[in-house]
Amino acid sequence: MNRLFLTTSAALLVFSTAALAQVEQPQQISFQGTALITKDSTSGSTLQRATQSGGLLVGYAYQFNKWGGLEGNYGYTRNTQNYSGSFGRSSIQTNINEVTGSFVLHIPVRADNVRPYALAGGGALVFDPTGNPLNGVARQTKGTFVYGGGVNFDVTQNFGMRAEYRGLVYQTPDFTVSSLNLNKVTHLAQPSIGFYFRY
Repeated sequence: MNRLFLTTSAALLVFSTAALAQVEQPQQISFQGTALITKDSTSGSTLQRATQSGGLLVGYAYQFNKWGGLEGNYGYTRNTQNYSGSFGRSSIQTNINEVTGSFVLHIPVRADNVRPYALAGGGALVFDPTGNPLNGVARQTKGTFVYGGGVNFDVTQNFGMRAEYRGLVYQTPDFTVSSLNLNKVTHLAQPSIGFYFRY
């Protein structure tokens, strides 16, 4: 068992070292402006609807070889989570911090300076109320699955433009207030456009 582990580890190390030589500029930092569009959620007579908003997404990516790499992202936006039901109506203005990590699959094409990709991973969304419109409202973190894809357009050797779509799947926030708990999974669409630096 130990011999198999050591052999596999050595093979991966050799492969990774050889693969790194194929990527001249394996690191990339990106800055993107995003739109955030959340699907409405219902449970019985209770409806949860988030306002649409704009935000910022910053990322760091490392490409291991021509096929694959890893990317970490931090995003920020502010919107309002609106709830209605037998309790009446409630609105909670919220800062949302997004922290995700993804595997990136680079898709080879025969076009110069065009680099499409697909991504999948996970992370967390932190919903942080900006005020206390209801008693008991508190910051809440929700785990999320992220998927998507996009295209990098190299303008120069070190700089380019990026268009991307990300989808996030997570449980609707309730801010630890039992009357706001829908126990539903929702979807956030996050199209974005921006620029990047490679080095």
